[in-house]
Amino acid sequence: MYNILDEAFEKRYAVPQFNMNGLIWMEAILKTAEKCRAPVIVGTTDKIVDQLGGFRLLAHTFHVMKEELGITVPAVLHLDHGQAVERCYAAIDAGYDSVMFDGSKMPIEDNIAYTQKVVEYAHANDVTVEAEVGSVGGSEDGISSELLYADPNECIRLADETGVDSLAPALGSVHGKYQGEPNLGFLQMEELRKAIDIPFVLHGASGISNDELEQTISYGHAKINYNTELNIAWSNALRHKLMEERELYNPMEILKPSKEALNQTTEKVLKRTGAYQRA
Repeated sequence: MYNILDEAFEKRYAVPQFNMNGLIWMEAILKTAEKCRAPVIVGTTDKIVDQLGGFRLLAHTFHVMKEELGITVPAVLHLDHGQAVERCYAAIDAGYDSVMFDGSKMPIEDNIAYTQKVVEYAHANDVTVEAEVGSVGGSEDGISSELLYADPNECIRLADETGVDSLAPALGSVHGKYQGEPNLGFLQMEELRKAIDIPFVLHGASGISNDELEQTISYGHAKINYNTELNIAWSNALRHKLMEERELYNPMEILKPSKEALNQTTEKVLKRTGAYQRA
């Protein structure tokens, strides 16, 4: 993750994180990244990790799948919205490449203290750490919160005092579908960029226009998270197939269009963020 984000940050493009909801997501993301010669991040949201088999199974499967598919582009496994220090430790021990500790709902003193613990353990194991200040609104993968803009001073304190590798300042984006138009805080992004010299992360990118995305990346957002966009494409294709062929029961035939929808959406996002052909 160090090399992936540092290069994107320096050259002002972004590497997308695609959250997986099953092995067909992992396969589609990796295959499409290889086809597009793009670096990629596969994310697993902490709230559903246990439903997917747990940290050890996910990490082992990820590394074996990369080998079996002959993946040569940079591809890393990331824990999204780690809910506790111990959960981050477990992901690191299992073989994750990167973790996010989400202390955004805590008082800033606690957020800093717990993030420091994760950073110390992660860096000792050559794993990167992402942190969040403020709360990204909306609901997705069991994560639900009200939108709370990040306090710039708290962002600066957390970055300076923890040694975190990337920061997700909540500045108007939301998880899930947007109700109305996004209202991103570009002035706040500009001010934070002057004070903090590490890559930023944007959560809740599904539904943001290309112009807004480009502006966000110009302020040093080197990692952009996607989930809803893939899930909508997958579910629409699956629903259409089942409605079109009501007697079909072969699982592989049922899933084929939805897997292709994941491939197409992943490629579209890789092009939008500028990661396409960067590997």
